[in-house]
Amino acid sequence: MSRIFWPFLAWIFLSLPGPVLADRLKDMTSVAGVRSNPLVGYGVVVGLSGTGDGNSGLTLQSLESLISRLGLSVDARDLNAKNAAAVMVTAELRPFVKTGQQIDITVSTVGQAKSLKGGTLLMTPLMGADGEVYAIGQGNLVVGGLGVEGKDGSSLTVNIPTVGRIPGGAMVERMVETPFLDSEYLILNLHRGDFTTAALVAEEIDKTFGGGVATALDGTSIRVRAPADPGQRVSFMGLLENIEVTPDAPPAQVVINSRTGTVVIGGNVRVTPAAVTHGSLTVSVTEDLNVDQGATVVAGNGATVVAPADPVVTPDSQIAAQQDPARAFVFDPGVSLSSLVDAINAVGASPSDLVAILEALRQAGALRAELVVI
Repeated sequence: MSRIFWPFLAWIFLSLPGPVLADRLKDMTSVAGVRSNPLVGYGVVVGLSGTGDGNSGLTLQSLESLISRLGLSVDARDLNAKNAAAVMVTAELRPFVKTGQQIDITVSTVGQAKSLKGGTLLMTPLMGADGEVYAIGQGNLVVGGLGVEGKDGSSLTVNIPTVGRIPGGAMVERMVETPFLDSEYLILNLHRGDFTTAALVAEEIDKTFGGGVATALDGTSIRVRAPADPGQRVSFMGLLENIEVTPDAPPAQVVINSRTGTVVIGGNVRVTPAAVTHGSLTVSVTEDLNVDQGATVVAGNGATVVAPADPVVTPDSQIAAQQDPARAFVFDPGVSLSSLVDAINAVGASPSDLVAILEALRQAGALRAELVVI
C-alpha cells in the first residue's frame, strides 16, 4: 500500500522509542530571582543623511529640549529634523552585571524616519519597570538594512533600516540586587512543570550532596539548601547545574496548528478500540450561456425581409455530484502512534479531515490524549 504525503501537513513525532538521554539541570531549570531585567528609554539619533523625521513635532520638541539643557536658547520653528530621528531604546540587563560594565542596546524609530544608517544616538537614560535609571546609552548605530526611494515614488527596502544596534552601547549605572547570596535556600524552577520530574530532580540532588538537601515544593519548584558561606555558593551552583536528570515523559497530547496545518502527536498518545469511516461528497455546478443571434421577420407585398436583432442569451446549468466511497478503519486496543499515523495516511485524509477525525475520536473517548488547537 502506497503512503500518501500531504504538502501542507507536517507530522512531528515526539518521544518515539529510542535511547533515553539525561538533561543537565542547567538546561532544565532556572534559579528564582536570577533573571534579566528589561530596560527602555527615549532618545534622539542625529547625523542621518536626510532620512530623518523631517518636521515631526515630537522630534523638533525633543531637539529643542536637548539643546536647551546644553545652555542654548532655540525655537523649535527654527529647527529641521531631516537629519534626526526620535527613537525608542531597549536593552536587557543581565543578572549579576555590575556598575561600569557595558550592555548591548537596540534602537528603533518611532517617527517618520526612513533609515537610521550612519546615525549616532545621543545620551539616553534607560529605565527599569520601577522608573529608576539603570544604564546610560550612547554611540554609533550598526544598521543591517538599506532603503532607497526614487523621485517617481518607486522604492527598494532590504531588511529593516529603521532598527539598529549598538554593541556595548550602554554603561550600567546601577545593579539589580538578587537573593542569590543572601537567601538560605536556592529555588530551582523547571522550564516545564511536571510533578514526577520535580521529584526526580530532588532525588538526584540528594544523591549528589546527601539526604535532605533538596525538597520538591510542587510540580515546578525544587528548594535546595545552599552553603552558609557565600564564597562556596558559586562552586556549589556549578556542581548543581551539571547534575543530569532523565525527565519524565510528557503528557499525551495532540497539538494542531490550524493556521499552518502542522500536527504534532506525542509518543504517549494511545487509541482505544474504535471504528472510523472517512468519505467525502463533491458537488460541482457549471454555468454556461448559449448565445443565439436574434432576428426580426417582416413580410409584405409578397416579400419577406429578415433583419438582425438583439442576441438571445439562454442560461445552461449543469450540476454533478460525486461521492467518494467511505473508507473505514479500525483501531485495536492500545494502538501505538505509528499505527495511528499509518491508518490516517492510508485513507488520504487532508489536514481538515484529520482534525475532524481526531476531534471525533476525542468525543467518543477513544483518543487517550489532550487535543490542543493553537
